Amino acid sequence: MVKGIADVLSGKGLGNEMRRGPDRQAIGYSVIAGVIFWAVFLLTFHGRAEQADQQTVKIVTFGDSVLGEIRDETAVPAQLEELLGESVYNAALGGTCMARQRTDGRLDYTRDCLSLAGLAKAIWADDFGVQRAARIRESNTEYFGEVLEGLEKVDFSQVEIVLIQQGLNDFHAGTPIENSDAPYDEYTFLGALRTAVRALRKVNPTIRIVVVTPTYTWYKEKGLTCEEMDQGGGTMEAYVEAELRAAQELGIEVIDVYHDFFPHESWDDWSIYSRDGLHPNEAGREKLALRIAEVLKEGI
Repeated sequence: MVKGIADVLSGKGLGNEMRRGPDRQAIGYSVIAGVIFWAVFLLTFHGRAEQADQQTVKIVTFGDSVLGEIRDETAVPAQLEELLGESVYNAALGGTCMARQRTDGRLDYTRDCLSLAGLAKAIWADDFGVQRAARIRESNTEYFGEVLEGLEKVDFSQVEIVLIQQGLNDFHAGTPIENSDAPYDEYTFLGALRTAVRALRKVNPTIRIVVVTPTYTWYKEKGLTCEEMDQGGGTMEAYVEAELRAAQELGIEVIDVYHDFFPHESWDDWSIYSRDGLHPNEAGREKLALRIAEVLKEGI
């Protein structure tokens, strides 16, 4: 009796199937199934995380300090959101240009990667590596990092309208308006605009692109207006007229806030809608927002 029990405990007397334990092939299948499960889970989880991280907005605004310097409820993009009842992402960065400025081949030059041409190509390539590595140490640029981080998350396939307000800093820098031998030269004003439009349409062929010209400006310290000052690329009106021509060529809309917008019959008119002759004051921002919203409503 005791021997029989011992035999059972030791496995003696039992069939081979009972003694050999779990089947190795079955274990192998279980391991493979587990690996497949976790691989699929991680891939789908990553996809869900990326999707959750994206921002869906209807309107994105690019520009310089006219749209980017003030970022409270009186900012032009914030007022557009209120007037239009649509989500607006303000990607304007003060001090930036439409065109790249360095011609020595350094595409990672900080200001150049933040130009409209640089940002549009980053959106097209879905790669903001250069922008993330940029280090801006100038004043009034503290918001740049947050703006770029948000811009990288915008789903441009869902964006309906891109508003481009550039030109003031290109005028100040004396950026060449155009290179007749290279229409897409990013170091020229119109070449950068063409490059940006092409890149954005690659991402979203149906996107509505609207250009806003610079406003009339006064240079108090020099006692000159934008009609009199030329930094090497022409007067402000030359840049505005170039934008108007390019808009027709590219099939995009343009809102002209240079001609017959801010009063400039006398020198003292600078204080009506600007705080320093260049940047719009609160009344100027409201006037701009109302005019832009009036145009944008036509297609919404």
